[in-house]
Amino acid sequence: MEHLFNIILVILALQMPTTIHTLIVRDKSTNPPKIILSLKEISTENNNDFDYRLYTSTNSIETLINHNNTFDLILDPQLSGNDTKQLLTRFSCEDEETKEYNWNSTENNCNILELSEYDYIFKDGENSTKIITIKTLKQGKTQLVAHAKWISNTSNLTVDAWKAYVTVNIGVSDTILVISAIIGWIYFVAWSISFYPQIWDNYKRKSVVGLNFDFVGLNITGFISYTMFNFSLYAIDSVQKEYEKVNPRSQIPVQLNDVFFGFHAAFATLICIIQCFLYDRGEQTVSWFARIFLGIVWIGYLVLAIIVASTSWLNMLDYLYIFSYVKLVITIIKYIPQAWYNYRRKSTIGWSIGNIFLDFTGGSLSMCQMFLLAYNYDDWATIFHNFTKFGLGFISILFDVFFLLQHYVFYRHSDVQDSRSLLA
Repeated sequence: MEHLFNIILVILALQMPTTIHTLIVRDKSTNPPKIILSLKEISTENNNDFDYRLYTSTNSIETLINHNNTFDLILDPQLSGNDTKQLLTRFSCEDEETKEYNWNSTENNCNILELSEYDYIFKDGENSTKIITIKTLKQGKTQLVAHAKWISNTSNLTVDAWKAYVTVNIGVSDTILVISAIIGWIYFVAWSISFYPQIWDNYKRKSVVGLNFDFVGLNITGFISYTMFNFSLYAIDSVQKEYEKVNPRSQIPVQLNDVFFGFHAAFATLICIIQCFLYDRGEQTVSWFARIFLGIVWIGYLVLAIIVASTSWLNMLDYLYIFSYVKLVITIIKYIPQAWYNYRRKSTIGWSIGNIFLDFTGGSLSMCQMFLLAYNYDDWATIFHNFTKFGLGFISILFDVFFLLQHYVFYRHSDVQDSRSLLA
């Protein structure tokens, strides 16, 4: 598995489009001139051929009702010369799915906020930055988008306006935002340390009997997949460019804490795997079903990586989405082998209940945060239109409740010898 993972990383690195810039400093007092400094910079960015770039100083504003907020609308480079270049920009409120703008429309669709002006004109020799002031009227969420067109004879000039938008979230309470932030840190910590009760139990008992190996195999594959997706989307410029092309008015949905959690979770699960080799494991093995499933996943990753590197049939972003889909599937099924294993043994000995308590705490607080933010921004569609995230969280909580019932109700009087004899 580790070799396959390394091969996939190499193929992904080769797939990144690179631009190489070299700076060489020569000493001309010598003959021939001697190179005294050579600096080489490699960039994975794609250079877009636009004459001008229109963008906003921020792409997100979190604010409250009846507040004034400002941001900058910037044109780069500044218009200059003797020509009468004029660029008209017009703001409208839209959702993320809006693809085209009708210049003949007189509606700005801004129901939850208002601007002092909706039209701004950039002219030759004038300041290339416009200060935009918005006043919030009621709670909600919208995207304030700047559209641009030339109103002078410059039809051959192109303007990149992909980043000329601001997502505005208008809430009703600062207190809710503070509570939400505190909840976010608590469930992040709870999920992060939830791996260690199992590791500690294994260490104390010098045994992994009771920990299902299918669960461990699915877990490491899921977290590696999660980490690959998050790290690539967070750190690789070419992947970010592809994402922006598909979602031109969406911010990258991965933050640094997501990347950290993925690496940490994979590391902690790897420690657990090492313990499975070192400690008493009884007659436990990985089931044939799990071997076949994991084999298909990893061989599929490798084959698709080769396809991405050698053809245009599958791009990098779609390939990484496959990693995220695998993680979703594994999240749904990974607890089933452990629940069945506990049922067959009629015991939860060897399966850390501390892990379940922390996972239940993290999942419950995560869903609580979702409802708080939906109430604060009157944005219930975030929950019910993105039912995958909500549904997966709910399924995980149901499994946690089931494990708690197994531990404290169904099999609370079991012991080690009883559980082993039932599997004999």
